[in-house]
Amino acid sequence: MSPQSCFMLSESDSPTPEINTLLAESEAVVGEQKIHRHFITHKPFGFITQFVNTNKRKKGVLGELHDFPEGTMAIGRLDVDSEGLLLLTTDGMVSFTICSRKIEKEYYVQLDGIIDEEAIQKMQAGVEIGIDGVKYLTKPCIARRLEEPPCFPPRIKAIRGEHHGPTSWASITIREGKYKQVRKMTAAVGFPTLRLMRVRIGNIHLGALKAGEVIEVPKFDVDL
Repeated sequence: MSPQSCFMLSESDSPTPEINTLLAESEAVVGEQKIHRHFITHKPFGFITQFVNTNKRKKGVLGELHDFPEGTMAIGRLDVDSEGLLLLTTDGMVSFTICSRKIEKEYYVQLDGIIDEEAIQKMQAGVEIGIDGVKYLTKPCIARRLEEPPCFPPRIKAIRGEHHGPTSWASITIREGKYKQVRKMTAAVGFPTLRLMRVRIGNIHLGALKAGEVIEVPKFDVDL
């Protein structure tokens, strides 16, 4: 079995029926103790959260970042234009637990325009977005404006120039994860997202991990 991605929506950590297969594959053989492996990576811009690219467009895949063992799966997803913290494991039960426990996920977003307090408060209370053509009211979240821009390296694909107008940064922390939810939330209050970086999942922080870097850990400390 080759490394695989957990079948999640972008920026989504909700369990899906397909994960049942992953759970079955993660069970230890009777009488044996299966040793699982866990990884933390910084997904670069332009990479898809998969190990095989089935799209004709040339995009990077996770297998290019590290020699992952067979059965590795991504816990949730970040879409191709999003960057930051991504967890991977060979343990389907760990993946299911993290996906289903509504753990906090924090994102830093660069926005088109200078976001104001009114827009921040609207996101905090919940805003209406579209999911598969159906209106959805997001659950209350933690949102705040970042007074100083984070010290991220420049993105491979440059953000539009300042001559197009000013930009600002905000922190958004959610426990749910609908399709492109964070991007849709900022657009709903009038400030489209230009860059999105996931910086935290539970107690795990992106920190100084460089784009494309992978580290192996004995377990995930996500405050389950």
